Amino acid sequence: MEAQAALSTPVVELEAISKTYASGRVHVDALRGVDLRIEKGDLLAILGPSGSGKTTLMEILGCLLQPTSGVYRFHGRPIHTIKTDGLARLRGEEIGFVFQSFNLLPRLTAVENVELPLSYRRVGRRERRQRALEVLDTVRLSERTKHLPAEMSGGERQRVAIARALINAPSFILADEPTGNLDTRTGAEIMELLHALNADGTTIVVVTHDLAIGDQAKQRLYIRDGEVQHHPPEEWVGR
Repeated sequence: MEAQAALSTPVVELEAISKTYASGRVHVDALRGVDLRIEKGDLLAILGPSGSGKTTLMEILGCLLQPTSGVYRFHGRPIHTIKTDGLARLRGEEIGFVFQSFNLLPRLTAVENVELPLSYRRVGRRERRQRALEVLDTVRLSERTKHLPAEMSGGERQRVAIARALINAPSFILADEPTGNLDTRTGAEIMELLHALNADGTTIVVVTHDLAIGDQAKQRLYIRDGEVQHHPPEEWVGR
């Protein structure tokens, strides 16, 4: 079994990933030679303060941004070999995004927000509605399907965002500060939900500056000044 696991293709593999932003003569190295391997079923926390490079890393993992150098493989396939349309399909079908600000459309109900990714794929109306109701039930929101975002609490809105991320049954979920706009109790409920999804086999990466959230992950990666540190910075120790 161990030999078999060692030979398995990881969900994500980064080799010497760097990202440099240039403005005139000024160059900023947002990432510097990042190596990372994420296996199926992992729950990884990427931790770092503002400006550390964790958001840039998240955008590269989500195929929203191309690195300046290095190789990114998703399920063994080098991302740089995939054309723009293929990347859009990959993001829509394989990667689920959960954002701190929820990113729900205010004039759509919970179920309509969740249906959106299926609308873009031209899935029929009846199937869209059925699948949206199923994932809303998964996140325990079956009684709030017809409510607008303004009629829901922050925790409920985040559950809708998670349901939307799940609608295409992605193999990989990226959660950017998923508890950042929530109180402690509600944040704990959202993390409990992410743990349950992970237990069902979904690979999840949580990007956060919150050490308490990071402590709940199976693996932790610390990033500072664009470089990966597999141990927390000295000033974090004992916090």
